[in-house]
Amino acid sequence: MTQSLTLRRPDDWHLHLRDGAMLRAVLPETTRHFARAIIMPNLVPPVVTGADATAYRDRIRAALPAGADFTPLMTLYLTEDTDPDDLAAAHASGLITAVKLYPAGATTNSASGVADFDKVRPVLEKMAEIGCPLCVHGEVVDPEIDIFDREAVFIDRVLDPIRRATPGLKVVMEHITTRNGVDYVKSSDAGLGATITTHHLIINRNHILVGGIKPHYYCLPVAKREEHRLALRAAATSGDQRFFLGTDSAPHTDPNKESACGCAGCFTATNTLPLLAHVFEEENALDRLEAFASRNGPAFYGLPVNEDTITLTRGDAVTFPEKIDTEDGPVTVFDPGFAVHWTVT
Repeated sequence: MTQSLTLRRPDDWHLHLRDGAMLRAVLPETTRHFARAIIMPNLVPPVVTGADATAYRDRIRAALPAGADFTPLMTLYLTEDTDPDDLAAAHASGLITAVKLYPAGATTNSASGVADFDKVRPVLEKMAEIGCPLCVHGEVVDPEIDIFDREAVFIDRVLDPIRRATPGLKVVMEHITTRNGVDYVKSSDAGLGATITTHHLIINRNHILVGGIKPHYYCLPVAKREEHRLALRAAATSGDQRFFLGTDSAPHTDPNKESACGCAGCFTATNTLPLLAHVFEEENALDRLEAFASRNGPAFYGLPVNEDTITLTRGDAVTFPEKIDTEDGPVTVFDPGFAVHWTVT
């Protein structure tokens, strides 16, 4: 049995840091292990212009722990009023790495997202022209579509038509949760990748609902049937370059999670790497963990692999902190529900 595993330092290709007190509290949980992260722009108000992205990047840098070696990779929030020239200038300068598409109303702080996809076609065409990737929250918001079917319907109704109408557009399907998403990525040619979260490799919808509602397992896209979780695990552990880690680590205070209308999101920044080692060990794929966590994402985004390394060691069961304290209130760390024997050393 493998007792230690050394990897190139990983990156997180989908991360929520929030702002203010929450940012200051949760940022160290990511910088401890990750070298870079794609930073989600769904603040209130959202990060929609180059000037917004510059200001947010500066706040992140100011919140970095002393001695931290971490690069925030900024994104813009796509709206129906996004200025293609402002976006292009931000991308050309290196300020932004990608643009995020939220269907209006699909998830936390997505009210400013896109309702009429025809209105953003000029922006998407500009992105294809300049090589700026589009990161997609892939769910329709049609109230007649069952929440467990919204990813599959989005692929057919929205994503595939967008890609056909915009040749050359690089797209990341973020936090895929279904076999449909896996199959769509695998059936496509170059220019399409997908992130997979830590928690979607571990929980299915039973974990949320059986034996009482578990608010800290509630996320969007919501966890699906077991067959879909197994498809995600097969994709993540396959070594296929099109699949890479995006934790979608999303902090909310306990009162906002444990309420009559609880917020969606799992906070996994603290323990993602030990949990991934557990999953990959179960799938007899520890030799492919570096590809998923450290190599495939940089390959898709055209960035170098990190030079430094981290080492994971297997030993006695590890205890993770139950909560992260913030000035806004406690944030519960994702609990996988099983003993974990890997730690970053």
